[in-house]
Amino acid sequence: MTTVKEPSFRESVDLMFNRAVALMDLSPGLEEKIRVCNATYTVRFGVRLRGAIHTFTGYRSVHSEHMEPVKGGIRYALGVNQDEVEALAALMTYKCALVDAPFGGSKGGLAIDPRQYDEHELELITRRFAYELAKRDLIHPSQNVPAPDMGTSEREMAWIADQYARMNTTDINARACVTGKPLNAGGIAGRVEATGRGVQFALQEFFRHPQDAAHAGLSGDLDGKRIIVQGLGNVGYHAAKFLSEEDGAKITGIIEHDGALFSPEGLNVEAVREWIVRHGGVTGYPDARHRAEGASVLEEECDILIPAAMEGVINLDNAERIKAPLIIEAANGPVTAGADDVLRAKGTVIIPDMYANAGGVTVSYFEWVKNLSHIRFGRMQRRQEEARHELLVNELERLDRYLGGAWSMTPDFKKKYLKGAGELELVRSGLDDTMRTAYQAMQEVWHEREDVEDLRTAAYLVSISKVASSYRAKGL
Repeated sequence: MTTVKEPSFRESVDLMFNRAVALMDLSPGLEEKIRVCNATYTVRFGVRLRGAIHTFTGYRSVHSEHMEPVKGGIRYALGVNQDEVEALAALMTYKCALVDAPFGGSKGGLAIDPRQYDEHELELITRRFAYELAKRDLIHPSQNVPAPDMGTSEREMAWIADQYARMNTTDINARACVTGKPLNAGGIAGRVEATGRGVQFALQEFFRHPQDAAHAGLSGDLDGKRIIVQGLGNVGYHAAKFLSEEDGAKITGIIEHDGALFSPEGLNVEAVREWIVRHGGVTGYPDARHRAEGASVLEEECDILIPAAMEGVINLDNAERIKAPLIIEAANGPVTAGADDVLRAKGTVIIPDMYANAGGVTVSYFEWVKNLSHIRFGRMQRRQEEARHELLVNELERLDRYLGGAWSMTPDFKKKYLKGAGELELVRSGLDDTMRTAYQAMQEVWHEREDVEDLRTAAYLVSISKVASSYRAKGL
């Protein structure tokens, strides 16, 4: 049993905030203004299901309105509570500031287990929740823009968008009231994969800096690196898929709610995902060792550990036994403040959640801009771009003929070069640029300030500085 009291998720966020502001020159009033949550709305509503009225409790918290609209996901989970939603809203404020998404922080949650309801029942519940929030402007294109989170997906976002549009029939920007929608409902290419893709881009940027990799006792690039992923949901699945298929990493462990799979030779991420979809968990998967006590796999030898599910999975109970030299927080708050202290003392490098999982809000920002501009990215310039490239290729081919075929283009060069950037390519490019720029801002603080020992403190310093500048510009 743990002898030291484990801080709650809310306390962990506050402790990490305090550690950063202690290194800053903020007035006590401004520090308090940034710390506190502006408002939290609790809604209790009834829905008639299965011949009876069921009452549900939901939350929408607004942490900071230094920029508007505020932005943040809606999660469906039995454990949702006010403290958790407020802590997540605070993280959203800092996350948006870090990656220069022009939003304040918000978060929402509904205390239900979505697995207990069929699709029609979930639609009724979601629409009523959306109605309760929208009529108080807690869903609005210019004030508060939700997105998917744990337990929700593009399906729920489509219901919310439609509910808002029904209530605001003359709002031309109604689709921008929520992001993470399906493509045919105003979504954007690359949004479903965005958070996992952002984790990949974050790791790629980390390994572009040999001195940073050396802090974790690692070298080279991602090729051959052993990775354990906790949670093969949307984020964990896409991160594992891209890192193994595109970067040559080896996924040696996958941890799920019903245990874990472990294979030093590497797991087939697609095959495991298909098994989970069909069977509801990893139990019975034939091509790897299954462990009923899944959390024990967090403590296995690996190069990179990716917690991609719940908060607090690395805590004072297991932090001392974590062997991974590099942890990237794909989930929100998977490492508690107490565990963070233990791991930093051991020399473990942690790429913090507010940066590592910012891919989702970054691509949500692109979707929001797309909805407000009412045009698909790439529609205006793609073919013109192809035509300009074709001019160059034709000239190279003419030169080749003139030289009698003395040289030739690399196979596939023409095909690749002539392909203009569509929406997906532009989204990935914008996300890659965002993740690189944000990492470099953190890294600069980490290396240049002797009083900053880790990336998390550096991330808080960068983001809090930006929020403080916004408040000062407002005259506070």
